[in-house]
Amino acid sequence: MLFKQAALDGIAAGMVTLAFRRWTRPTVRAGGSLTTAVGVLAIEAVEAIKLADLSEEEAARAGFASLEALERDLRPEGQLYRIAFRRVGDDPRIVLRGESDLDEAAVAMLRGALARLDRNHRGGGWTMAVLGLIAKQGGITAAEIARQLGVDKPALKLDIRKLKALGLTESLQVGYRLSPRGRALLGWQEQASAVEKTAGER
Repeated sequence: MLFKQAALDGIAAGMVTLAFRRWTRPTVRAGGSLTTAVGVLAIEAVEAIKLADLSEEEAARAGFASLEALERDLRPEGQLYRIAFRRVGDDPRIVLRGESDLDEAAVAMLRGALARLDRNHRGGGWTMAVLGLIAKQGGITAAEIARQLGVDKPALKLDIRKLKALGLTESLQVGYRLSPRGRALLGWQEQASAVEKTAGER
């Protein structure tokens, strides 16, 4: 479940506490949580409703200037749902991204996590290829990464979210860049490669 920037700003200010989506089935559930760019949301209710049930007051709580503006924003197909939520804390990934003083144990943990992502991926190893492209060009878009790697863009965006969950990348207004944690990990990787190369030349 994604939010536009205007809605995120409203959530951060405590003004937006509702969302409306048309889905074939809900992607969040009551009692669950959702991590967004402005913090963690506790999902309090997910209710199937009719379009006629909407009110101007609820449109305002969803961040819209009018009920008409909300209705225009809805996709044309699917069951309409009202999602109630509240912000309960900061995005833990933000803290994680800044943890760049990696020791050997942290590096081993991250390497293990990346190896599992590679092993479980339908196309095989992908993590270092994506991290390498983001490192080379800060602000590179998912479309450009997908083009260079010859993969499907929507699937790639889901993959990059897994790197983001490890604190290795962060989203910009357009594209992605490595976090301090991501740069530190690649620094360790470069050192390990240099050591292996030197050992191979002996």
